[in-house]
Amino acid sequence: MRAIKERPLKIRPLADSSTLAALDSLDPLLARLYATRGITAAAQLELSLQSLAPVGSLHGIERAVEVLLACRGRRIVVVGDFDVDGATSTALVVRCLRDFGFADVDYLVPNRFEYGYGLTPEIVRVAAQSSPSLLLTVDNGISSIDGVAESRRLGIDVLITDHHLPGRELPAATAIVNPHVKPDREEATFTSPHLAGVGVAFYLMAALGNALQQDGAAGAAKIPARYLDLVALGTVADVVRLDQNNRILVMQGLRRIRAGKCVAGIEALLTASGRHPECASSADLGFVVGPRLNAAGRLEDMSVGIECLLTDDPAEALRGAGILDGINRERREIEASMRDQAFSFVDRMDDAGLPACVCVYEESWHQGVVGLIASRVRERCHRPAIAFAREQDGQLKGSARSVPGIHIRDLLEAVATARPGLVAKFGGHAMAAGLSIAAHDLREFSKLACEQLSRLYPQADFSGALVTDGDLPPAAMNLNFARILRDAGPWGAGFPEPLWSGEFELVEQRTVGENHLKLKVRPLRGSGYLDAIAFNQAGSAHRGTVRLAYRLDVNEWRGVESPQLVVEQISNLTHQVA
Repeated sequence: MRAIKERPLKIRPLADSSTLAALDSLDPLLARLYATRGITAAAQLELSLQSLAPVGSLHGIERAVEVLLACRGRRIVVVGDFDVDGATSTALVVRCLRDFGFADVDYLVPNRFEYGYGLTPEIVRVAAQSSPSLLLTVDNGISSIDGVAESRRLGIDVLITDHHLPGRELPAATAIVNPHVKPDREEATFTSPHLAGVGVAFYLMAALGNALQQDGAAGAAKIPARYLDLVALGTVADVVRLDQNNRILVMQGLRRIRAGKCVAGIEALLTASGRHPECASSADLGFVVGPRLNAAGRLEDMSVGIECLLTDDPAEALRGAGILDGINRERREIEASMRDQAFSFVDRMDDAGLPACVCVYEESWHQGVVGLIASRVRERCHRPAIAFAREQDGQLKGSARSVPGIHIRDLLEAVATARPGLVAKFGGHAMAAGLSIAAHDLREFSKLACEQLSRLYPQADFSGALVTDGDLPPAAMNLNFARILRDAGPWGAGFPEPLWSGEFELVEQRTVGENHLKLKVRPLRGSGYLDAIAFNQAGSAHRGTVRLAYRLDVNEWRGVESPQLVVEQISNLTHQVA
């Protein structure tokens, strides 16, 4: 397998002086970072719950509360999704409704291999066996035209909460809460369109809590905030844009985790993976807890993960975390084999010139893992990627991942419009989407996807440039500033963690673990030595002067904290050794 190509570095444009002046109460270096991430006033850094977009401003929420109150003494089934956003949404709603005194609440998550995604007619008929009065979807439903129709035919109301983009037609649900569904005649007033599914569910539960408290249920309004740790986990794991509203939800959730007030399952998943809940970060949620939960939905049944998030028994939560950890190890093995095959396909494509949209398929691939393979291919090729696996009846299931500047769901819609019937179904976000096509149409789909991408995005940037914040002054390469950066987030999609670039003398290097480089470096313009780690970059040796693209991190080892550079890329400047 050929080596990964070195990515060009591009320094993030500096903010104008008026923006920096508005942030002059902050550390100058921190002010510069915030300004280049769209912060124009200190008020945008306020992360208290009081600064959330008003609950009542989300369109459809009043009607949704009315529907829930009407079902207070009846059976409600929460229909979730099989990813982290869906699992946390399900756990949040089930916990809140039970805490509110709704006595008959259960959940159902479609097995992706039997029923596919969303509220399908088949999953409605499964749910109907328990005679519910209401199906409440979380993180799905906005494209479930047929499923809602089947539910209404059976006399079951449907309340949809979702954050995916709607199509031209909305399902005939009893109520819909989705920040992308706007009023017909009046102007939308909700200011946070980037909520994850769990964020939408939280807003509904908050509105319900307010209504119950006004009706005499003391303390009901405070109940949803108990589960902000679930909201934080789902928001980070779904890689939605961290605007101020989402940063509030994530930070408030992290504070609960750090204070030991999170659900037993999140604490167990952190502990089982060697992380300390008292210093949890958004990266821990995205790269440690999230993948373990996701593995259950990818390979088996997400109910394993949901039960881990629902239990209040620490021992039961630890048992669940152990099961999830085992499933995740199996997932990594399957992914590694599929990734190697995908990279082999891509490297052969590269010899003749990569297409604008890279489509890869192997008949033996596991359909629960193709989303990860699409992500890996995108990272390798720096362009949109779609990985396919075989479904039943000659269909292929595709999972798409995109790069900044290319809206992948819009691309799929353009393909579906250009050739009606080619895409059986699709849905998703700007950066991720899913679809189904007939296996015999793969070649035509791949060709048409490239044509439509070139038409819609003629100036698309496929360079894969690493956007950095430039040089970090050597005086800031210390534990104190590393802690400041750690606490200055939460960092994530749309609000990226600072990435620096600079030249260093490489003093030592050795391979640790399976494929990681442990380094000791000295900044050329400073004094003193720093530890550094380059994950999954063992192989080539380096010597002399190197240019690093890196993050400044706090490394904790046996209770002792120290600054550490987490290296994204090493570029040899002198004395390269094979």
